[in-house]
Amino acid sequence: MSSVRGVPVSQTRVRTRLKEPEEIRRRRALKRVDRELSKSNFRAALSLVKQLQGKPGGLRGFGAAKQVSQRISSLDELDLGGMDTSSLRSLVDSVLDSIRRSIQFPLTGEVSSLGLETFMEGENYDCPCEDHLRCMQHEAGHFLVGYLLGVLPKRYRVPSMEGLRQEEFAGGKVEFLGFEFLSELDTATTLYKDFTKGKLSDVAIKRKISFTVLKRFLCVILGGLVAEHLVFGYSEGHYSDVEKLDSVLKWVGFSENEADLQVRWAALNTVLILVRHHEARSRLAEAMALGRSVGFCIDTIESTLHGKDI
Repeated sequence: MSSVRGVPVSQTRVRTRLKEPEEIRRRRALKRVDRELSKSNFRAALSLVKQLQGKPGGLRGFGAAKQVSQRISSLDELDLGGMDTSSLRSLVDSVLDSIRRSIQFPLTGEVSSLGLETFMEGENYDCPCEDHLRCMQHEAGHFLVGYLLGVLPKRYRVPSMEGLRQEEFAGGKVEFLGFEFLSELDTATTLYKDFTKGKLSDVAIKRKISFTVLKRFLCVILGGLVAEHLVFGYSEGHYSDVEKLDSVLKWVGFSENEADLQVRWAALNTVLILVRHHEARSRLAEAMALGRSVGFCIDTIESTLHGKDI
């Protein structure tokens, strides 16, 4: 066996890697994650991420977000170390108001088309740059909340600036590993609408989802809406997210009061996560705007995490 000054080459390589900065080791590992994702080996990618979870040179942030207790649904019940909660309270109230208005908005194809026409006639329609920024922040909100709650993004899609100029409204999207029940919901909803001739009742086929998965989903689906409120003070284009949230809560059989409590908790939890990690959201949005890989986006998040609390 060859050696360097009497030390086997294999041991020399191990020691060299151990001396590498943590950032370099993390990026090398995330390239492996990207390779698995590119081949649709999602379970293998998740296994790699979990091996890196919480380790030096690994991933501090994955699934490490500090969360609000499920028993708490109001800022008044939280101890925020003397922080002025007036702005946070206003933000949470605005988010909840957006959710309420979206649920009341009948999302049929006809009304959706009308809503789109109204948006196109608005003052922001001639500003593809602002629309692009809004979409980036929205999708970054989904991505970041999911990652910090331990839900691995599989892939994402964002419209290009040119696409917005050419009026291509494909929209953005982040897909996560662990929310596969959504495709089942879409199928059940379509079948039920066909059976009832377009009239979707509140009483449909019920489905059991683990409470942990449900809580994560509620926060992730609200991540885009909350991110828009943080950056712009209001939200646009979130109707499909809220419709999905509402459909899932009905699907699992929650009453109106139970659903309201869950949504209040999720909104509060999501707001506090994104407020704490505003820098990560901003830098992540930039990376997504450039079409960087999922691994690169994860590294961008990890590079912004400082201090003990996540």
